[in-house]
Amino acid sequence: MDRSRPLVLALAGVLAAGGLVALTPAAQAADTELARNGGFESGLDGWSCTAGSGAVVSSPVHGGTKALLATPAGSDRAQCSQTVTVAPNSAYALSGWVRGSYVYLGASGTGTTDVSTWTQSAPDWQRLSTTFTTGPSTTSVTIYTHGWYGTGGYHVDDLSLTGPGGTPVGIPAAPTGLTAGSPTSSSVPLSWSASSGATSYHVYQGGTKILTVSGTSATVTGLAASTTYGFRVTAANSAGESPASATVTATTTSGGGGGNPGQLPTHALVGYLHASFANGSGYTRMADVPDSWDVINLAFGEPTSVTSGDIRFSLCPATECPGVESPAEFKAAIKAKQAAGKKVLISIGGQNGQVQLSTTAARDAFVSSVSKIIDEYGLDGLDIDFEGHSLSLNTGDTDFRSPTSPVIVNLVSAVKTLKARYGAKFVLTMAPETFFVQLGYQYYGSGPWGGQDPRAGAYLPVIHALRDDLTLLHVQDYNSGSIMGLDNQYHSMGGADFHIAMTDMLLTGFPVAGDTSRVFPALRPDQVAIGLPASVNAGNGHTSPAEVNKALNCLTRKTDCGSYQTHGTWPGLRGLMTWSINWDRFNNGEFSRNFDAYNWS
Repeated sequence: MDRSRPLVLALAGVLAAGGLVALTPAAQAADTELARNGGFESGLDGWSCTAGSGAVVSSPVHGGTKALLATPAGSDRAQCSQTVTVAPNSAYALSGWVRGSYVYLGASGTGTTDVSTWTQSAPDWQRLSTTFTTGPSTTSVTIYTHGWYGTGGYHVDDLSLTGPGGTPVGIPAAPTGLTAGSPTSSSVPLSWSASSGATSYHVYQGGTKILTVSGTSATVTGLAASTTYGFRVTAANSAGESPASATVTATTTSGGGGGNPGQLPTHALVGYLHASFANGSGYTRMADVPDSWDVINLAFGEPTSVTSGDIRFSLCPATECPGVESPAEFKAAIKAKQAAGKKVLISIGGQNGQVQLSTTAARDAFVSSVSKIIDEYGLDGLDIDFEGHSLSLNTGDTDFRSPTSPVIVNLVSAVKTLKARYGAKFVLTMAPETFFVQLGYQYYGSGPWGGQDPRAGAYLPVIHALRDDLTLLHVQDYNSGSIMGLDNQYHSMGGADFHIAMTDMLLTGFPVAGDTSRVFPALRPDQVAIGLPASVNAGNGHTSPAEVNKALNCLTRKTDCGSYQTHGTWPGLRGLMTWSINWDRFNNGEFSRNFDAYNWS
């Protein structure tokens, strides 16, 4: 999103010309200090900063020994805020000392006119101040400070809010009635009774806070099958957090659907076979695919038109692929691979196969036509490789947990229908690009103001809705721009660092578009493989075998991590995916030989 600074400057001029301060009365002489820890001497106690953007530093400071440093990144303005109890129909004065460019100070939820003030440039400490009056039923306001997109970090110190104190808000009581619903192989639904005065609830798994919600229910996802978990819930408001509820335990089911580890080897190698087209890598017959490959994705099933949903697949014509086998030979070779324990899937989409299921008719055609391909060739399942403009989010579709865009809703529905049709052994994999997954940490759809690329993060609602059916996600860590990791630093493809940072996001989970109330939950390690090009000819971002091994060492053993610190260690990481089997053969099998030689223990 590009919100130009000339517009911001013009807006500031309008605010100044409008006499913002003149419209609101001054604070009364008997007023008291209401901001908690406004000098940041107690760290971030009392403050909440978006996307982990805030930190306390000892230099520079305006007063005392500490100050706030907050750093914008991507679409996050690095807003730090706290909610303060106030009295209705009362006047308040807000002030603070700031350093940096485009630094804002304001108050929201006043019940009258929310206010803010800002400075374009403050190379040294500069005081910002404004005033407001609360409405007749206002009992709390949120005071905040933030920077601006694309600017550096800013500092704040000695922030103050003075005015009449409201009736103190008490810490809510611990929630009661915590119960667990019917678990799946990877999720547990929870519900509890409301606590008076609570504005949010924190869900704990063991001693770790894993979710924050505003209502009295939540579903914990990303769990292992046949495992017993304990959960507790606390209630919170501006006064603090309650004691924890009683613990409820739940045991996930044994599974048998997508994600069942028994369907694949503990560590698997996935590759795409150029079955329907030719390129410079040469044609490889199904019978000649080396035994190294555990999952063989047939590239590609493509639609008759972008919006038809009617998917077709046929073998590469002999005029393009000399030596191509007959359909009967191809089907026999598939059966032989399956008899050897391999999985063979139809991959839908690819770079040229745009698929938009924008109508229910297209959804139904997708189910019918994909089923026909699976049945004709006796395949094990489906790989979704939607690229380009296949998936995007409509304006206003802002929550990955409850999507409303037809192309998303219809795809999820279609896949669930296929899963139900073929049952527990149906293998479901996905191969999105980083733009559609990890970029969602910064941007989601067209954004809160519109103007962003609506495809940003658009795979997240699909992955989330199908996570209990998902066998394997292998994001394409190639043909990618630089992507921000959970360390709020940008990472570029081609080395171990990129694969470590991108995979850590999938295995840790992350707030979508920096919103800590909308966290994309972690996937299980057995659901995740790293996607790479097999050679320098196969795609941008080729990674040498030595760097691939470093990434695997870091993620499975926490060695060779370099400067990036992962949020866990995952020896159960499923494995690697590559584009493609053909390009690997063209490159003398370097990629598959390195996988075969890697010591996972």
